[in-house]
Amino acid sequence: MDLKDLQDCIINGNRKKAESLTNELLAAGVAPSAIISEGLIPGMQVVGVKFKNNEYYVPEVLVAARAMQTAMNIVKPMLSASDRKAPATVAIGTVQGDLHDIGKNLVMMMMEGAGYEMVDLGVDVSPEQFIDAVQNKNADVLCLSALLTTTMPAMAKTIEALQAAGLRDKVKVMIGGAPVTQEYSDEIGADGYSEDAASAVDKLKELIGA
Repeated sequence: MDLKDLQDCIINGNRKKAESLTNELLAAGVAPSAIISEGLIPGMQVVGVKFKNNEYYVPEVLVAARAMQTAMNIVKPMLSASDRKAPATVAIGTVQGDLHDIGKNLVMMMMEGAGYEMVDLGVDVSPEQFIDAVQNKNADVLCLSALLTTTMPAMAKTIEALQAAGLRDKVKVMIGGAPVTQEYSDEIGADGYSEDAASAVDKLKELIGA
């Protein structure tokens, strides 16, 4: 029983085993922070690579993410305040008028699996709700998802609203979704664009470093 076994549970999406192993590791005195940084996060990183290389598809990623989530729920309450500091807080939502959430949920799970603090704003999220996430939930990054060409303009409106509220320079804005392109991202002044959930984590790391 070690952290490598826990990584394998995540990669294989074995939720029950991930749960029992996490409890065993804690009982054996392994630090909660080590379980996350040496077990759960590396496991999800492998899943991300497999997803990028088309070795895994959405169902496998969701199953792996659920296994990770189950283990994370056991460990999180035991973290000390110093362990709990995520590299950034990311608020994510599907923009106003759009009710699609599978892509958003996938990105959220991958980012949480990479150690970021996630705030799920849900679907049909207004510019005001994104602004609220910056003001009241201390979001460092906003991730905007749109699955319809008709809802893409809500992304531009959200960026305009952030500017009007004087918050644009306080937060990074990432956009994505099936009809969204790098050109559109440049056009509306977003900080980053990602074509899939695995690349979104890379782009996030790049933006946080920036």
